[in-house]
Amino acid sequence: MRLKNYQWVFALMGLVLGIMLAFQFRFTREIQRTESVQRVQELSAEVNQMRQNHEALQTQVNNLRAELDNATPLNPVLRDELEKAKVEAGVSELSGPGVEVTLSDSNINLRPGQNPNLYVLHDEDLLKVLNEINAAGAEAVSINGQRLLATTEVRCTGPTIVLNKSKRLAPPFVITAIGNPDTLENSLKMKGGVAEALQVWGIQVSVKKIAQVTVPAYSGGIKFEYAKAAG
Repeated sequence: MRLKNYQWVFALMGLVLGIMLAFQFRFTREIQRTESVQRVQELSAEVNQMRQNHEALQTQVNNLRAELDNATPLNPVLRDELEKAKVEAGVSELSGPGVEVTLSDSNINLRPGQNPNLYVLHDEDLLKVLNEINAAGAEAVSINGQRLLATTEVRCTGPTIVLNKSKRLAPPFVITAIGNPDTLENSLKMKGGVAEALQVWGIQVSVKKIAQVTVPAYSGGIKFEYAKAAG
């Protein structure tokens, strides 16, 4: 009889212990879930705040530019020099005749054993096209709406291309260039030229002459940390 009583006591203690452990586990999970939700909310609030700050700064820049434009007229020579400097710096939207070049990965169905890297676009392919366009006298160039400056880098990061430090672009790449349409087109389509070399691997290259194209202004920040005006 006494043994049975002990069994009942142990069974009851086990039941109580199990309930306590289950409650503690559930309570811990609820705390973790709450902390996770709070963290997501905090990060979302930070992102929204940064977006608002960026919009406020952009508004301030636009207002300052408007004030500059509406200020006391500059000497005509100085104004012309200022506009020329803005054009050369890439911070002005430009339009004129030119070409639109569209580059896409190969559409060839690969056979077993073929290297797929040979049939997709790389940064070196874009650079070859850009070099040819610039050598043919392009006066302003953009890729997928991103203006290219003298300091613009073109590099691969996995399946995407990075421009202007942080702009990630994926194929198809649409290059817009202002210049003599015939000269630009011929530079790319010449016998043994860059377009023909890419098409060997099935890379899709389309070059269209356009009477009026628009190259947007550079939208990123420009900062010189080490370079300073000489003298």
